[in-house]
Amino acid sequence: MDSLLRAFRNLFAGRKYLHRVSNQGDLVAIQLYEDMLALGRARKFVDRVREKTRVVNTKNKVTGKAIRRGDGTFGELVPTERPLVDKKFEVARGPIATIEIGAETKILAKAMIKQIDRVCGDLQRQAALFKGLKSNVITVAFVGINQAEVYTSYEGERSFTTNGGASFRHPAQEAHEARRRLELVAAPHFDHFLILPFSATNQPPFSFYWKDENQVKREYGALLTRISIQYDELF
Repeated sequence: MDSLLRAFRNLFAGRKYLHRVSNQGDLVAIQLYEDMLALGRARKFVDRVREKTRVVNTKNKVTGKAIRRGDGTFGELVPTERPLVDKKFEVARGPIATIEIGAETKILAKAMIKQIDRVCGDLQRQAALFKGLKSNVITVAFVGINQAEVYTSYEGERSFTTNGGASFRHPAQEAHEARRRLELVAAPHFDHFLILPFSATNQPPFSFYWKDENQVKREYGALLTRISIQYDELF
């Protein structure tokens, strides 16, 4: 029941993290539904996934509706469509007619305070768009906050390493304030909001660890349970 946490880890562990790759949030968010299925707490969710009447929409759009893409949308399959089965996943894929769960992933690896207003604004807008499509949609956000003492980013062949100065601060110097702002400004717009504190320098050998792995797993397990209960109550 921690496929999402493993997917997040795999963005950094043993490889360069390239922040401009656009589908990385998708790779994390879609694992939420695999973990809900594995938990088995939402009976309606499990039955509908097994029947393939509910699917993940990897294009993250509701058919016939204009919407900024979320990272992982789940809902009722368009009845004229056939579900697509990927052997790597239990939950089928396909276009959705309605949205029941909308998930968004953000990752703050460095320069957090410079981008915090934009990130909070993106999260607020995405939550509003989800709710605009269906008033009782379950909205979920996962936000990774790096707490490493140093970090290297990459732009093509160039690399940039934090030095702790005013204009290029280390992640550990900004993590606390970034979390405070997210919890104050962005979290109230979502039904479920989980911050994932981690440490990754993005330097060889590209190690990764959770700041408190047991706590992260506990909080994620609790979130899965709450979403599952809410799903069966709403749908």
